[in-house]
Amino acid sequence: MTEPSVSSPSPVQDLIERARGGEARAVARLITLVESGSAALPEIASTLAPSAGAAMVVGLTGSPGVGKSTTTNELVRAFRAAGQRVAVLAIDPSSPYTGGAILGDRVRMQDHATDPGVYIRSMSSRGHLGGLSAATPAAVRVLAGVGFDVVLVETVGVGQAEVEIASLADTTLVLLAPGMGDAIQAVKAGILEIADIFVINKADRDGVEATHRDIQGMIALGGADRGPGDWRPRVVKAVAAKAEGIDGIVAAIEEHRTWLVDTGQLTERRRRRAAAEIEAIALGQLRARFAELPGAGLAALADKVVTGTLDPHTAATQLLDDLV
Repeated sequence: MTEPSVSSPSPVQDLIERARGGEARAVARLITLVESGSAALPEIASTLAPSAGAAMVVGLTGSPGVGKSTTTNELVRAFRAAGQRVAVLAIDPSSPYTGGAILGDRVRMQDHATDPGVYIRSMSSRGHLGGLSAATPAAVRVLAGVGFDVVLVETVGVGQAEVEIASLADTTLVLLAPGMGDAIQAVKAGILEIADIFVINKADRDGVEATHRDIQGMIALGGADRGPGDWRPRVVKAVAAKAEGIDGIVAAIEEHRTWLVDTGQLTERRRRRAAAEIEAIALGQLRARFAELPGAGLAALADKVVTGTLDPHTAATQLLDDLV
């Protein structure tokens, strides 16, 4: 009697199994497929979907020079001491020539280069605004799906406009440093309003107490918008270069995680994140289909709008009708 044949796993499934087994090169290959918009991306996402929400996603943002990479490095050390697998996505500015990442945060995290429980990847922002790369959400899903317990996302550091991380992370850390002008910005809309936890790094500098008071004052001013049981941002002092205050940051992250779970906010935040990701993917597919329309398509409609024979709203409706 002939035994039934057992189908071999697809290349993507094999890659995922190797990544789950701790093979760094397999993880790197998956992230590269994500960044390049590979045709294998739907299969990767489908295979990883059941476990893609298991990791704790922590975002670190703040102005350049506040010590994001140093703090990230020390957080990796702390989470590894607790026995957790840790992945880092360090979003760097793009080279105007190659589109590649130019700061290379991995250089600053060489302490963990030989640790099989740590994966560090620099990703180019490729001109994407908001401090992240367009591929970051999918990359986070890959890292969570292959078994990392914690995913740290360190943003470019573009200043007040860098608020996109709040829509991606479960917990957002905003790093400040005394004497860098952040206290003056505390009453403005933007980056300082997205923090779940404020980290005043380089707390051995003069002016730390003034910065601490200003941040606490800003939190108090925002208290009118918080209801009973809402999260009040924590403020933690640290000197990451000396590994001081890191335990306090980890404790604040874990406290926020507990609050998220107990209040149902973790599910709500992830629901909003998934909706934004679905919308972005759908819009990307829609743009691709526009480009595939036969004939002049969009260009012909634009000509009619320019000559006044068609208005933009009617043209848009016709364009969508052509996709059906």
